[in-house]
Amino acid sequence: MVISQYGVVVAEQPIAARAGTAVLERGGNAIDAAVAANAAMGLVAPMMNGIGGDLFAIVYEARTGKVYGLNASGWAPRGLTAEFLKRNGFDRMPARGIHAVTVPGAVAGWDALLSRFGTRTFADVLAPAIAAARNGFPVTEIFGEDWVETAGNLRRDAEAVRIYLPGGGAPGIGEIFRNPDLAAALETIARDGRDAFYKGAIAKRILDTSARLGGTMAADDLADFVPEWVDPVSTDYRGWTVYEMPPNEQGVAALMMLNIMGGFPLGEWGHDATSTLHVLIEAKKLAYADMIAYVADPRFAEVPTKGLIAPAYGRARAALIDPARANCNVGPGTPPYAGSDTTYLSTVDRDGNMVSLIQSNYSLWGSGIAVEGGGFVLHNRGALFTLEARHPNVLAGRKRPLHTIIQALMAHGDVRIAFGIMGGFNQAQAHAQFVSNVVDHGMNIQAAMEAARFTKPGFAGCDFYIEARVPAAVRAGLVKLGHQPRTLGDYSGAMGGGQAVMRDFKAGVNYGASDPRKDGQAIAEMP
Repeated sequence: MVISQYGVVVAEQPIAARAGTAVLERGGNAIDAAVAANAAMGLVAPMMNGIGGDLFAIVYEARTGKVYGLNASGWAPRGLTAEFLKRNGFDRMPARGIHAVTVPGAVAGWDALLSRFGTRTFADVLAPAIAAARNGFPVTEIFGEDWVETAGNLRRDAEAVRIYLPGGGAPGIGEIFRNPDLAAALETIARDGRDAFYKGAIAKRILDTSARLGGTMAADDLADFVPEWVDPVSTDYRGWTVYEMPPNEQGVAALMMLNIMGGFPLGEWGHDATSTLHVLIEAKKLAYADMIAYVADPRFAEVPTKGLIAPAYGRARAALIDPARANCNVGPGTPPYAGSDTTYLSTVDRDGNMVSLIQSNYSLWGSGIAVEGGGFVLHNRGALFTLEARHPNVLAGRKRPLHTIIQALMAHGDVRIAFGIMGGFNQAQAHAQFVSNVVDHGMNIQAAMEAARFTKPGFAGCDFYIEARVPAAVRAGLVKLGHQPRTLGDYSGAMGGGQAVMRDFKAGVNYGASDPRKDGQAIAEMP
């Protein structure tokens, strides 16, 4: 772990982490640092995130001890409806292209964070990213490999090719990449604030791009959008309070998993025991069956959030786990009603304020469409809607889709941990594994992040991925129970990559952890 009595910023790329600590060293707080780091991440990992994507954050305010949630996920354009797509020949949501684009929420999220909790201006926090965009940066290893492997996602859009495939191909590892168009867009936001993106010059570029491709985005879709402050939801896991965001996020699935896992003595069994992994995998399938059936935008659908995370419902779902056999056909339960790709970062300052922030294009390079002259791609978050008429997550204008990106906070006594692990539907199951590593197995936050993980990308069946560091005998034991593991590398990118910060308020000391599955780093502020 990185350990300091001053602030710590952890991000998936060192330039972004350094952007955050630079703001701390100039007197900013954890919220200012989080926005600075996120702006830089959009430059250095453009396939993963950027100002064309959405954002969620959990903020811990040290002065009051309160936890706040920010949902800055954008809505579908008013004209983008299930009926519109069906009239145009679509029988399912398009995965890419202009009809997968919803309003990007990131810039509005930055504005909301800075307005409520920040101490610095847009100009202050965006300065590091602007400088790096103009001067260039050397492409790092993992993101460089992603760039090469996914270049095909860009080739149908001439503007995306111009910006991100200079000379016709992806920049190589160590090659200097510059994005002057993004620098100019960030300078406009630094000068004119969020209105530049939603009502001004950048909004016009987005609308022109959409219109050229036959999209439905209208000026008021952008201008009317505002993020939403919400109360995080939580559960108790063996004395730790674990916070996630409510729907339209998938975070309730992590809490459902923990409620199910709480009925089993995982600490006695051990981290790499067949019985432990069997319970976690079965808990994942049970929780995700409910998540995909019920989670939607609560402004449009009645989502039984309280029922889903109720301890009694968790016990009822846990009773369905057969200790001797894997269930390959898990369906949703009936909870009581009570009325691809992503980047994650976390920050803590010397006063103990903490931010757990996640931001994403959804798929690598999002929609594959770059905004002309803007230096960024538009996300494809609309791909997570369904066209199934009776489903709570059916596409509708001004509705937000089910969101895969989640961020979390956990608390016990004087200790607070802000953490997240990216990777589509990997995220809730990875969160539950991280919490278990800390609580059940006594790992510190770096060990908990590095520990071998499993992931099940789909919902049906008994197949899943597992890292090779899990002992062969344990994997063989899972096969005997009916599981169908596919072994990947020791530190597989399929497991996502995470970051975490921890604050010990009694000692006044901060800790940082960065996942070796990414290019990231934990960097401490210098006094």
